[in-house]
Amino acid sequence: MASILVLAEINQDKDVTKPSKQILLTARNIADELKANLTSVLIGGNIDATKIQGQLGSCGVDKVILVNEPALEAFNPDFYTKIFIKIIKEQNPDFIFGINSLIGMDLFPAASFHTGGGLAMDCTDIKLEGSGLFVTKTMYSNKVIAKIKFKDEHKPKLVTFRPNTLMPKNVSPKNPEIINEKANIDQSSNKQKIKEIVKSKTKEVSLTEAGIIISGGRAMGNWDNYKILFETAEVLGAAVGASRAAVDSGYAPHSMQVGQTGKTVSPQLYIACGISGAIQHFAGMGSSKVIVAINKDANAPIFKKCDYGIVDDLFKVVPVLKEEFKRLLSK
Repeated sequence: MASILVLAEINQDKDVTKPSKQILLTARNIADELKANLTSVLIGGNIDATKIQGQLGSCGVDKVILVNEPALEAFNPDFYTKIFIKIIKEQNPDFIFGINSLIGMDLFPAASFHTGGGLAMDCTDIKLEGSGLFVTKTMYSNKVIAKIKFKDEHKPKLVTFRPNTLMPKNVSPKNPEIINEKANIDQSSNKQKIKEIVKSKTKEVSLTEAGIIISGGRAMGNWDNYKILFETAEVLGAAVGASRAAVDSGYAPHSMQVGQTGKTVSPQLYIACGISGAIQHFAGMGSSKVIVAINKDANAPIFKKCDYGIVDDLFKVVPVLKEEFKRLLSK
């Protein structure tokens, strides 16, 4: 019987992330087609096993391999890689899926190297056609959509997915078996030391998990002006992003940067405020389902790529939008 293994991730609240749930649901649908087993791997520290069992069970997982030790609470690439590869070799799955996150981008190439498996990164869709597994990904700053087929002899077949691009069907919940795996960490081999973890003081929605994102560009002028974006985001339950031009100008931190050298996002709605629409920015948000652009320059490149455009000063438009969103959502 075929088997699928998914590397799940958790957020600061120790809940399974939205992108992980999307991948797990997708994997369950594929597993049902293949009559395969679905196993989820979760590596971390101080995790509530009962809560995680329920969250993964709602995604149709058959079995959970939990590596839960305090030393693993912060991501350590050396430790995580060794644990992940050990589990892969023990489970010998046919398919391995994960998020194209900082963790996924670290672990999956290493897993491909150590197992000899085929690897496709940052994919946006996956389909079974006959006995063949096909994945879709964009290339060359979203100018090309590639459809890639894994060779049948490749085992395992490893795939990471861009967050919020999969639209899986709902599945029947399960009560997965929990297997507690020991990490057997050799602290003497640790090549890095974490002195401090600085957590966000606000309860902002994560950019990679957000269904709605409102971003500001160089036209924001300064950090204080981002207040109008955060106020609007609070009304919508959205995340706030920034272009590289805004970050380079010192208006916003790099953690908010969307684009080729920042975060890649795929929300249902992306509102670009004062962003010209350079190809590097579009590479990070081009797969958004609906793009709204606000820019007083009618010739800005983003108007050729957006679904809806407003040619006006963002400082006039955004407050009006915020009040209109309030009115509509109050109904």
